[in-house]
Amino acid sequence: MLKEVHKMRDMHCHILPGVDDGARDLNESLRMLEAAKAAGVTSIVCTPHCRDPYFDYNAMWDAFELLKRHAGGFPLTMGFEVNHAKLMDLGMEWVDHLAFDGGHEFLLELSTRADKLMFNEYERTIFELQGRGYTVIIAHPERYRAVQQDIDVARRLVKMGCKLQASADFIAGGRLGKEKKPAKRLFEENLYSFIASDAHREEHYRYLERARREYSVRGAHFKV
Repeated sequence: MLKEVHKMRDMHCHILPGVDDGARDLNESLRMLEAAKAAGVTSIVCTPHCRDPYFDYNAMWDAFELLKRHAGGFPLTMGFEVNHAKLMDLGMEWVDHLAFDGGHEFLLELSTRADKLMFNEYERTIFELQGRGYTVIIAHPERYRAVQQDIDVARRLVKMGCKLQASADFIAGGRLGKEKKPAKRLFEENLYSFIASDAHREEHYRYLERARREYSVRGAHFKV
């Protein structure tokens, strides 16, 4: 009898070498890849920052091709973590170039300092993305001040058809130190669709492994 293989896609990480605040070189990228495998990851969407001061589209694609050549056949897909303000600067004609390659998912990062009024502008962008046929994935809503102050902001995003993605470091308080409580609340209401590593260093995959262990019973957060 064949053993069932559980697929786990890490759909938000900064593993590409030398293009943002993630992996600094190819060697570090490959160490991150080994850490991802050890945490149970079976495929990765590489999502470098599309925001200032990092964004260099061609350099990021070159880094992806470099990593892919050295990844030993491990399934990698190119994508971007698209900052809303940067998208507005670039223009919506960039959307098709920034979505997950070969698919219809779009990873959108909002401002951590945004108030509820700013979410009106975000909603207009989300509706336009959806009108273009994309599933909008909201990166780490647990970091956003508006969500921390009022969970109904997250509920509204889900009602609009967005998918919410938790970044696994919430388990240790998060990047900004205030994410664990709002993340737990979002899990309690089953508002998340995904947990991703948002890894910038190999040790960040320990958070993903722990988050998977403690929260995977709440739903198929890790499946493709």
